[in-house]
Amino acid sequence: MRLRSLKAKILRCCLFFAGISEETSLYRYAPEKWSIRQVLNHVTDTERALAFRALWFARGFDAPLPSYDQNIAASGAEADRIFWADHIEEFRRVRLSTLSLFRNMPPEAWMRSGIASDNPFTVRSVAYIVAGHLTHHAAILRGRYLK
Repeated sequence: MRLRSLKAKILRCCLFFAGISEETSLYRYAPEKWSIRQVLNHVTDTERALAFRALWFARGFDAPLPSYDQNIAASGAEADRIFWADHIEEFRRVRLSTLSLFRNMPPEAWMRSGIASDNPFTVRSVAYIVAGHLTHHAAILRGRYLK
């Protein structure tokens, strides 16, 4: 896993997010869709959950991990009541923590695996999911929210 990719995205994404106003961050492109704040909160929460999975598998725990229901997490977060700038800073800090975890991962841990949501994952695959998840949601924000 190239950690440079995860690290480079911190600055780019934080600059991108900083260009969105407090008011705009509450925008939803359709009535039942998440607001921009909820999307970033989802990215942050999911990264936390994925980092935990990576840690669990890397350290050799063999108990399967439960699924992660993004809708339960989103409704429990009440993201729209949190200032947009605080969401950006929280994302930045979580990403730095994820980078630290991966940077200090023993080489042999990258191919360790485990089960989460009834599916097999390697630590390496979880790292790629982390990187792709942010890219996926940034593209949705650009294409559907910020046209």
